Amino acid sequence: MNKLAIDTSNQVLGIAIMQNEQLVAEIITNIKKDHSSRLMPSIVQIMEHVGMEADELDQIIVANGPGSYTGTRIGVTTAKTLAWALNIPIYGVSSLDVVAFNGKSFKGYICPFFDARRQTVFTSLVKWENEQLKKIYDESNISMDSWLLKLSELNGKILFLSPHMTVFREMIRSTLEDQAVIINNFDHLPRPSNLFKLSEQDNDTPVHHVNPNYLRLTEAEVNWLKHQREDHHHG
Repeated sequence: MNKLAIDTSNQVLGIAIMQNEQLVAEIITNIKKDHSSRLMPSIVQIMEHVGMEADELDQIIVANGPGSYTGTRIGVTTAKTLAWALNIPIYGVSSLDVVAFNGKSFKGYICPFFDARRQTVFTSLVKWENEQLKKIYDESNISMDSWLLKLSELNGKILFLSPHMTVFREMIRSTLEDQAVIINNFDHLPRPSNLFKLSEQDNDTPVHHVNPNYLRLTEAEVNWLKHQREDHHHG
């Protein structure tokens, strides 16, 4: 069974290949560069490295957000196009779960988050139980202030994981103090190889059913709705 994992939902571009239940290659770059021009060449490169042809792939797994609109759309569109062309199953996995998976050895709550700008975050709260990620609070797009207040009502330690930790570290510390666990290592980066394990928790989805999960409207949609309301008001 040959599987390809793709994650371009945030600044990190990650690709991994699993061959017969073994991770054989993983590429992670964490640089501000355009994913659209780099994703396909990176896939071609990693497959050449492991000596695999496209038609040898049996499955594709993609991180389908939340995160950057453009990044999420590029990853999902590329994965769907490949799955459709090769006629193989595709799985969509939450980008927040990909980060949360790094905390699987932690016994308390795990809070993955991405910076959603203007002091808001894409986030959720999970726990690792019986080799599964269990949702405590569903994914949401929320102001970090109100999210931390909500978390402060919980009993127990909370491990925070995010590639955007520097933006909110001080706010987390000052609100939650000892309740917050913040580590300084690579576990804040989403690893594409995490997608393999997470996809086993789901059933495969028909190709056209894997869609980007943006968790909020794009600016264009917000403006469109605003105009609709205004037209209705004036009509």
